[in-house]
Amino acid sequence: MTVILNTWIFESDVKKGASQVDLVDRVKKLGADGIEVRREYFTDLEKEIAEVGNKAREAGLIVNYSVPDVVFEENGELNPKLDQYFTEGKIMGISKIKFNTGYFKNFKGDLKEEFSKLPLTEIEMNIENDQTPVSGTVEAITTFLSAIHAAGFTGIGYVYDLGNWAFTHGDAIASADALADSTNYIHLKNTIDNQGELSTSDDLDTGVYDWRDILTHLPNDVQFALEYPMSSDELVKQQIQLLKKEIGE
Repeated sequence: MTVILNTWIFESDVKKGASQVDLVDRVKKLGADGIEVRREYFTDLEKEIAEVGNKAREAGLIVNYSVPDVVFEENGELNPKLDQYFTEGKIMGISKIKFNTGYFKNFKGDLKEEFSKLPLTEIEMNIENDQTPVSGTVEAITTFLSAIHAAGFTGIGYVYDLGNWAFTHGDAIASADALADSTNYIHLKNTIDNQGELSTSDDLDTGVYDWRDILTHLPNDVQFALEYPMSSDELVKQQIQLLKKEIGE
């Protein structure tokens, strides 16, 4: 199996000034197969993306790119920044790039014409269920994926984010069943519900979800990412081993 560490894991260190460049070697030492960098964590983007790319190549790590932006803007237009995001990804040598769907319901253009401009043969593009009613529902995701696949872009897929279903009040198992065929990537985190106040757990086994059961509804030949803040490298190692024990080395 392939285990990726999303850099949200190191949130406390990032807040103290740690660079995602420095986190590349740390991810390698922790025994993961790759790093998922978050665009919002870059402070000197142009400099740092080049350095992340170089360090990851030296370390033999997969690089994925989490971009907190939409594919379709509120007016229905394709986000004009997409090309820039893909260019940044190329510099880092990324495997996957992730967005939120946004306002596909307002799109009036030609999907084939618009998406032919993107380097989709070089970088796998996926959309994720976020914590909003716009992009975080099965209907929004399946509507876009059905249309984009019908337009010929069958490689564009979906990132199943377990923890986010709690925030949109979605059914995590029904969503897994509905989206399994399009799932290219799985983000794992659990959610604590304290009388309606939701928070992200630092342990897969703590929270409202039986993640082991949910994974039986999803493909097991995709990349898995741990995506939740953890307080120590020992805890990160323990969570990696927990996941590997269940899924298989």
